Amino acid sequence: MDSFDMKIIEVLMDNSRIKWADLAAQIGLSAPAAAERVSRLQEQGIIKKFGALIDADLAGCELTAFVAVSLARPEHRGPFLQLMNSLAEIQECHHIAGEDDYLLKIRCRNTKDLDRVISHEIKGLEGIIRTKTTIVMDTAKETTRLPIHKGR
Repeated sequence: MDSFDMKIIEVLMDNSRIKWADLAAQIGLSAPAAAERVSRLQEQGIIKKFGALIDADLAGCELTAFVAVSLARPEHRGPFLQLMNSLAEIQECHHIAGEDDYLLKIRCRNTKDLDRVISHEIKGLEGIIRTKTTIVMDTAKETTRLPIHKGR
């Protein structure tokens, strides 16, 4: 990635719906050259996809929780990950070091909905040893931006 690619990523993190001409003007290239670079960044997998940042509360997902999950054995990993990818409430699933195996970020309507996801969906799987739930009271910062390092 060169400096133009870095500038493109910076601009797109703020506004992924920007017009090619406006993107080009901000980074100092022609519109076709900017579009070609964005396509190349997508082909390389650097840009995974474009989306909208939704206000979870206004969309009816008022509860956020982090849930640590411990599995009994490595062979339970496949079915667990398959379930995590199929549940819309699971926003993030991280394989972690330490006492637990996975850390989940769950967004849902309320505590009753969270109970359904944890007690019926997750704990319904074979091989789940335990879960530890932390409910978010308020969020001071949440971003999709990455710290882009120019000297890479």
